[in-house]
Amino acid sequence: MKETTVSQKGWIVIPKELREKYGLTPGTKVYIVDYAGRLTIMPVPEDPVAALHGMLKEYPEIYTTPSLTQELIAEHRREVEREREEMEPAEVEREPVCA
Repeated sequence: MKETTVSQKGWIVIPKELREKYGLTPGTKVYIVDYAGRLTIMPVPEDPVAALHGMLKEYPEIYTTPSLTQELIAEHRREVEREREEMEPAEVEREPVCA
């Protein structure tokens, strides 16, 4: 953690090692994020879409768990079949369950 002081004009100096680490050069635009009682400085990416590409790779469970939509459709199909089985045969006009 580095400490710096806010000037009378509201300026702060980002320590050199952090500027170099994050590629902050004169004219670099940054976001100032106020979240959960903290201020965070984040460089504005030149290409926001490219910057977000692959960001979810560290969460493989997103790609391996079933879709909630698919689970809902499967549940609905089971309910339709259960209701058909409970009905008397004369009442049932067999229609195919949605594919």
